[in-house]
Amino acid sequence: MLKVFLVEDESIVREGLRDNIMWQQHGYQFAGEASDGEMALPLIRKIKPDLLITDIKMPFMDGLALSKIVSQEFPQMKIVIISGYDEFEYARQAIRVGVEQYLLKPITRFSLQKVLQEIREKIENERAQEDYLKKFKEEMQEYEQFSRRNFFEKVFEGQLSVQEIYEEAQKLSLGMDAAGYNLAMVSLWEKRHMGERSQDSRLVAGKREELTRYFLRYPEFLMFRWNINTFGILMKGEEEQMEGLKNKCLENIMRICSGQDEEMGWCCAIGDCVGRLSLLPQVYSKVNHMMSYRFLKPEQHILTMEETVGNLPQGKEESSLGGIDAAKADPEIIRNFLMRGQVEEIEDFVDGYLDSHREALESRIFRDYLILSIRFTAITFVEKLGYGQEELLENSYEGKIHNMQTEDMGPYMRELLERAIVLSDRAMDSQGKKLIKKALEYIEENYTKDTVSLNEVASTVDVSANYFSAIFSQEMEMTFTEYITKKRMERAKLLLRQTEKHSGEIAVEVGFRDPHYFSFVFKKTQGCTPREYRSSMKG
Repeated sequence: MLKVFLVEDESIVREGLRDNIMWQQHGYQFAGEASDGEMALPLIRKIKPDLLITDIKMPFMDGLALSKIVSQEFPQMKIVIISGYDEFEYARQAIRVGVEQYLLKPITRFSLQKVLQEIREKIENERAQEDYLKKFKEEMQEYEQFSRRNFFEKVFEGQLSVQEIYEEAQKLSLGMDAAGYNLAMVSLWEKRHMGERSQDSRLVAGKREELTRYFLRYPEFLMFRWNINTFGILMKGEEEQMEGLKNKCLENIMRICSGQDEEMGWCCAIGDCVGRLSLLPQVYSKVNHMMSYRFLKPEQHILTMEETVGNLPQGKEESSLGGIDAAKADPEIIRNFLMRGQVEEIEDFVDGYLDSHREALESRIFRDYLILSIRFTAITFVEKLGYGQEELLENSYEGKIHNMQTEDMGPYMRELLERAIVLSDRAMDSQGKKLIKKALEYIEENYTKDTVSLNEVASTVDVSANYFSAIFSQEMEMTFTEYITKKRMERAKLLLRQTEKHSGEIAVEVGFRDPHYFSFVFKKTQGCTPREYRSSMKG
């Protein structure tokens, strides 16, 4: 229901309009009235009507002055001026202010009802267009997020030459030309759901969205999704700016993420500035190494090379069980890595874990304790996933477990953890496939509705939109929007071939509210307009 506000100094006219128009029948709620612009303005600011009807000649503040203020403060509000003066100058000024209609007194009920209907239709069309633009923007953001991730994977893995980086970046409208570069990786996870490797909580999703909103405001930061729990921020600028950008990045990550330690874990690893794009794979390698220390230093939110490498014990000391730091041998460290770690992080994690016990490993008693603790933790982890321990313990080092030497511990741990994470990923894949199967069934039944969305489908399968988007892209090798569009285009082509329906009818039937947008998407994805496609099929 649209709200209307009336300003008229003649009480007979004002009361006649208020009482003789069936406002609700025309889609309006009569929200208020005033006798002049000065009295009306504070009420308009409070009520925020959709339509303002005002006389042009009034004491204290006339209709033109009121309309000018209102159009500046509320550009979406529609204004109708009524006047007893049939003079071009008044009409010209009203047009300049931006009024919708200029009605001359006496106003008939029919003429006002006609104007009300026209304005209501215009407002509804504008709002529909706003919804369409919002949806289009969301779709473009999803495309961009997926494309950015693929692009940065190639950059950091050294798959692209410098020329190819510039060419690919230009396609994605990413400015990569700078004198200095640096990289930060940020990981967020829900502490209350540590046993779920795959799930993404509302708290984590909300914090990630807040971080995204902040960093997207600044062109010197390029933010991208890396995996379900982790995203990256590429910093770029002049050489003398890079230290300031690094500090700005860290300060705002800490500002947004701090204060949630009871419910959410987080950490940020940040590298050192380089002056060449070709050196970014080296920066990524170091940052990725630092990220593996988030399991060894769970209370440390900011990780740098000095803190992950520079503080390791130097030299050999006399072994003493009494001097062992029990916190460093806590099975929770292994359990957390199994829950959130990746296969590619195993080597760095194991090296860091064993380095933190370097002197204590001289003790055979401690070695036996540590290896059995790791072994039992991994067994418990896979058993909770539904696997038997025999599937985990097919390990070439199992025969040495009761007489494990220091040099054998690294290979044993790496093999054991890799088998556990592979089994976990297999379970995740199975869960993911079930989730995607359920989502695809829902999409099949609803893709022709213009209201179907990523959030709606994610809610249907009971996961967050952020997680669903990531797992859908991973399983289907295309974004949710690309899949929906593909389904709709296949249906549209079938209808174009087998029926004589107008393209506007087909647009509605396959889930597009706007026929023009349907034609735009059809041409973009199929290389021709719907009419051209139909003609080619008949020819």
